[in-house]
Amino acid sequence: MAIESANPVTMVVQPHVAQPIAAQGKRPEKFSGNDFKRWHQKMLFYLTTLNLARFLSEEVPIVSEGETDTQKRAAMDAWGHGDFLCRNYILNGLSDTLYSVYSSATTARALWESLEKKYKTEDAGLKKFIVGKFLDFKIVDSKTVMNQVQEFQMILHDLHAEGMKLSESFQVAAMIEKLPPLWKDFKKLPKA
Repeated sequence: MAIESANPVTMVVQPHVAQPIAAQGKRPEKFSGNDFKRWHQKMLFYLTTLNLARFLSEEVPIVSEGETDTQKRAAMDAWGHGDFLCRNYILNGLSDTLYSVYSSATTARALWESLEKKYKTEDAGLKKFIVGKFLDFKIVDSKTVMNQVQEFQMILHDLHAEGMKLSESFQVAAMIEKLPPLWKDFKKLPKA
């Protein structure tokens, strides 16, 4: 049975305003210029929980000056508010020194890209540093074997964390080659 009404139904379309979901994660610690990759991932997750991550990649919507469509104006205002929140969450995640440097960014996207350009480039230097540590590592008789194995495992972990994967057989062969000269007989054993 249908109910009919003499009044026509008017549908009002509201512009999409991102409503934050309950943030389960804590705000990341302030970034001071070290370990950008970790801070970057934590901040991205934090902004995602707040439904603000889209402002890191979206272009600024353009509405002409004489635009009279209220929906377009409302959508532009909502976008501006969301971008303002996102930009300031990022800025508040920076140390005071970096805040001063990056506070002139006009959008969240410009701020995010500026940070990536500066600090992802420095992370490339980190890869070289880790590879250098791997190549220079030698086992010495003056330290305990367990401590040196742990140190080597940490270097391998750092290589893996930077996206450089080494097969297990290569890792074993590298470890054997890094043994001190007193272990020369062990080095001659067949490698599995």
